[in-house]
Amino acid sequence: MLRMFTIVLHLVCVILCLQLQQGVSGHQCLEHPPNLNATSGAGTVIEVGGLKAYVTGPSNSELAIILASDIYGFEAPNLRKIADKVASNAGFNVVVPDFFYGDPYNPNNTQRNMTDWLRDHGTDKGFEDAKRVIAALKKKGVSGIGAAGFCWGGKVVAELSKGYYTEAAVLLHPSRVTLDDIKEIKTPIAILAAQFDNGTAPELMKQFKEILSTNKIDNFVKIFPGVSHGWTVRYKDDNVTAVKSANEAHQDMLDWFITTYVQKT
Repeated sequence: MLRMFTIVLHLVCVILCLQLQQGVSGHQCLEHPPNLNATSGAGTVIEVGGLKAYVTGPSNSELAIILASDIYGFEAPNLRKIADKVASNAGFNVVVPDFFYGDPYNPNNTQRNMTDWLRDHGTDKGFEDAKRVIAALKKKGVSGIGAAGFCWGGKVVAELSKGYYTEAAVLLHPSRVTLDDIKEIKTPIAILAAQFDNGTAPELMKQFKEILSTNKIDNFVKIFPGVSHGWTVRYKDDNVTAVKSANEAHQDMLDWFITTYVQKT
């Protein structure tokens, strides 16, 4: 009996360790779902690289930023506000693709849980779609591209950063990004993380920082106190503290894009 208990305990520990390495944020990824609004934002929805995308900012800009959403998709009003902010403050053409093809995660659908949804919307597919968007932007004359990923989108942007698809990257409370992923990063990258995050805990962020610095990758890693996973995009407008922290992260993201590649392009 003791031997069986020891084996079971060992298996549980292994599973928990694997989840930590894979950046599984558990229920935190589902918290505070937004009220989606297809008409929100100052921009327009067009097709880019075969995907519908919310696009804002000067269309003739040679500098573009791609924002990869969390599981709730490109119709989240806060995400579009961030896109508008980045576009208006720096003159970027900002593109927010619909990586889920009109099928964002629906927490009210009791017949389809997160595991089932992820089978249809894996980050590997998002990575391939992101490359198509980048190709379309370059075809129309964009010379510099940055990418930022929120939660689910953080893994997509991490994959882009392993090649030379973008000039700069930002991960905001990313999900499922592993140490092995970070070892392959080639793009200057900023990682904005929460103090309270089941998947990307501060201890893991410190390891990310060490790896990037050892590999001589230009990086900026910041842990925001008092916030949890998803805080930069799923904040409530009436929560002054949450809005202040989110705005600080948005400014850090914008500053990173400006200082790392705009001035060098």
